[in-house]
Amino acid sequence: MPEWDGIICWPRGKPSQMVAVLCPEYIYDFNHRGRAYRNCDASGNWEQVPSINRTWANYTECTTFLHSDHGSQEEVFKRLHLMYTTGYSISLTSLLVAVFILCYFKRLHCTRNYIHTHLFTSFICRAVSIFVKDAVLYAVTEQAEFGVVVPRPPMVNQVGCKLAVTFFLYFLATNHYWILVEGLYLHSLIFMAFLSDKNYLWALTIIGWGVPAVFVSIWVSVRASLADTQCWDISAGNLKWIYQVPILAAIVVNFFLFLNIIRVLASKLWETNTGKLDPRQQYRKLLKSTLVLMPLFGVHYMVFMALPYTEVTGMLWQIQMHYEMFFNSLQGFFVAFIYCFCNGEVQAEVKKAWLRRSLALDLKQKARVTSSAGSGSCYYGGMMSHTTTQSVCLSVNGTKGLAIAGSALGIKGQGHHQPLANLPRYIPSDTATTLPTMQDGRVGVLYDVNGRGTVGHKEEEEEKEKDPFLYFIPEDRSSSESSKDL
Repeated sequence: MPEWDGIICWPRGKPSQMVAVLCPEYIYDFNHRGRAYRNCDASGNWEQVPSINRTWANYTECTTFLHSDHGSQEEVFKRLHLMYTTGYSISLTSLLVAVFILCYFKRLHCTRNYIHTHLFTSFICRAVSIFVKDAVLYAVTEQAEFGVVVPRPPMVNQVGCKLAVTFFLYFLATNHYWILVEGLYLHSLIFMAFLSDKNYLWALTIIGWGVPAVFVSIWVSVRASLADTQCWDISAGNLKWIYQVPILAAIVVNFFLFLNIIRVLASKLWETNTGKLDPRQQYRKLLKSTLVLMPLFGVHYMVFMALPYTEVTGMLWQIQMHYEMFFNSLQGFFVAFIYCFCNGEVQAEVKKAWLRRSLALDLKQKARVTSSAGSGSCYYGGMMSHTTTQSVCLSVNGTKGLAIAGSALGIKGQGHHQPLANLPRYIPSDTATTLPTMQDGRVGVLYDVNGRGTVGHKEEEEEKEKDPFLYFIPEDRSSSESSKDL
C-alpha cells in the first residue's frame, strides 16, 4: 500500500525491487531533478533499519545541492537567523512600550487608538510565536550533519511542536488581517464616514482575530487528517494554500486600498496648494505621506509576492530573503515609532504626566522643609528646581507660624515681619502668587496647576473625529499650512 514517511508518499512496490520517486518540489532546497529510493524485500515489505526501527530510504540525490555548498549556505542561514531575531526583538520592545502608553493614558482611548492597540498586539504575538517556534523546533530537531535529511522518529513532545507551528501560523495571519483592518478603517473614514462609529468596532475586531481562526482551523483539521506527520513545519504539498490564499488576498486588498488613499491625498494636495507651493514641495509632501503609510499597509509584501521560492541558490534568492527578513522583522518597530512615538497627542500626554510628577515631587520636598524647620528660624532665598522658583520664610511668632510664597503655591501666610522685608530676595508672607496657566502645543487646551485640561478637549476631539488624516499622517511642524493640507 502507498505510505507517507513525512517527506514523500511512496507508491506500492514489487517484491525484491527498488522504488525510485522524484524529490518533492515543496521542499525548496532539495534538488528537484534527483530521486529518492526505497527497497522492497522479497517478502513484500519495505526494508528496515534495525538500529532505529525505521524504514530505510536514500535521499542522497535530493540533498546533493545542500552538500555541494555546505559552508556558504550555513553562513547565509546563520546571518538570516541573526537578522530576524534582532529585528523582532527590537520590534517587540518598542511595541510593548507603545501598547502601555496607549492603554495607560485615558485621553488616548478612542477608536483609532483601539485599532492601533490591536495591531500592535498582533505584532507582539507574531514576534513571540516566532521565538517560541524556533526554540521548540531547535529542541526537537535531531543534531544531524547539515544537509542529511532523514525522517524523524516519534517524539513525546510532538504535540507541543505542532501547537507551536499552529499558533505561529495563526498569529501570522492575524497580523496581516489587522493590517487590513487598519486599511479598511482609514479608507472608511475617507469615503464612508458611518463606519467610523464605535458600533462597527466589533465587526473590525472579528475580521482581525476571527477570520484567521477560521481558515487556520480548517488547515489544522485537514493536516491532521491527511498529513499528520512530523512537526507540521514542512509543507505537505498543496495544503499550505489553505492559509496562504487568504493571507495573500489580504495583502492584495490592502495594496489597492493604499493606492486609492494615495490618489485622494494627491488630489487633496493639488486642490489646496494650487499656486501656493512649488510643484517640488507638493511632490515632497506627497512622498512623505506615502512613506508614512507604507509600513501601516504592509506595501513591502508586494515586492516579492509573485516570486516563489524555487531553490536556495543564487543572488536573487539571497536578496529576497534579506529583504523580507529585514522588513518583516522591523515592521512592528516602524509602525510603533510612526503611529505612537511620533504622534503629537502621545507626546503631549507624556509631557503632561512628567510635569505632574515633577510638581508633585516639588510639593513633597517643600512640605518636608517646612515640617523640619526649627522655631524662630527664617529661611529665605530661592529654592530652585526644574519647574519652580520659590522663597520660604518660617517663624513661630505669627498666628500660624508659617509664611510661604512661591510660584507653585498660592498660599497666604499669617506671620508678617516688617524687619525682614529688607533682606535680599525676601517675599512678604501676605503676598500670594499663583501658578500661571500652562498651555501645551495644542491650540485651545489649557491646564491648571495639576496638569488637568480645562478648556478645549471636547471641541478638539470632535474636530479630530471629522478629519481622518490627523489620525494617520503626522503633522508637519515646520509650517501651519502643511498640517491643514493633510
